[in-house]
Amino acid sequence: MLRPLLLVVAMATSLTACDKFPGKGDKKDATAAPAKLVIAPEDILTIGSNALASGPVVTGSIQPERKADLRAEVSAVVLQVLKENGDVVRRGDVLLRLDQTSIQDNLRSAEDNARNAAQSLDQAERNVQRLKTLRASGMTSLQALDDAEVRRNGAQSELSASTARAVVARQQLERTIVRAPFDGVVSDRKVSAGDTASIGKELLKVIDPTSMRFAGRVSADKISVVSVGQSVSFRINGYAGLEFRGKVTRVDPSANDVTRQVEVLVSFIGDKQPRVAGLYAEGTIEASSVKALTLPESVLVKAGDKASVWRVKDNTLSQVDLTVGSRDPRTGNYEVRSGLAEGDVILRAPSSSFKEGQSAEFASAKPPVGAASAASTAKGT
Repeated sequence: MLRPLLLVVAMATSLTACDKFPGKGDKKDATAAPAKLVIAPEDILTIGSNALASGPVVTGSIQPERKADLRAEVSAVVLQVLKENGDVVRRGDVLLRLDQTSIQDNLRSAEDNARNAAQSLDQAERNVQRLKTLRASGMTSLQALDDAEVRRNGAQSELSASTARAVVARQQLERTIVRAPFDGVVSDRKVSAGDTASIGKELLKVIDPTSMRFAGRVSADKISVVSVGQSVSFRINGYAGLEFRGKVTRVDPSANDVTRQVEVLVSFIGDKQPRVAGLYAEGTIEASSVKALTLPESVLVKAGDKASVWRVKDNTLSQVDLTVGSRDPRTGNYEVRSGLAEGDVILRAPSSSFKEGQSAEFASAKPPVGAASAASTAKGT
């Protein structure tokens, strides 16, 4: 059972006498005055000044810092797709296989040509050495030796070209197997088995969900107050009720030609971060901080666009209309622009049973003084 917020300890009543008529019973009207309230220290909140952060609004989306857009490096038919969207992969895991038939034929042909070129070079080199020996004894002409050296050089060039073709074919064969470049998650599969993958065609994407950051944009007329290292508080669609904290890590040196907005990168602070890329986010860069009176939302009595609180002053309860400003994204408290002053005492949990002008007294002789807090106690039942 919840503890009552306010304990009623006394009931003040006033009685008015009514006329008596002979032969009839007495009739009395009882008009009950509002009950006097005894307020415990934990039921009240003393208004104080707090630092209220402010700055330009930043909007954008959550994007991974590490992401790879894997594309086909050879023209081939897709034989097998081993991973689906959302699958966790490790660096080096096979994601997709392409048909190797034609590339293997090219590789065998290039290797055969390289072997033949090596044999031709070996034969040409032996011929040059033999002619050099004959030339030393005067048994052959200088022209014959020169021609042999030319043939040897040609064989050397052919061997180099054949070796290069074999290397290229071997690399193409390796590229028919697409592997994960780092630990991450498959995020966007573009092909299926049987598709023809031409050079440059998108195959799939891999992202690192642990490297998420807020890629936001700030209006150019506010960028002068933004700098690297400033704190940022923001909310992300899909994570209702959660407040994320970050820090500006980079400010783009140029504005977008169309929107005239400047990109700002914000890294997450702490372990709390989303695991899904592309979500919309909006927040505030805390470029400045000012002193202001703030209140938690739980103490406000809202009626349409109006807001009020129950204040205790001179042992009397009264409802005070407020002008409420912006909400501090760090604490969730609202700025009080008018209606209250520092040191005013208000009730933490408003109730519909409270009456204007109702008498009140504190259970302790002196109410505690402290900063506004977002904590609230349950209403009395």
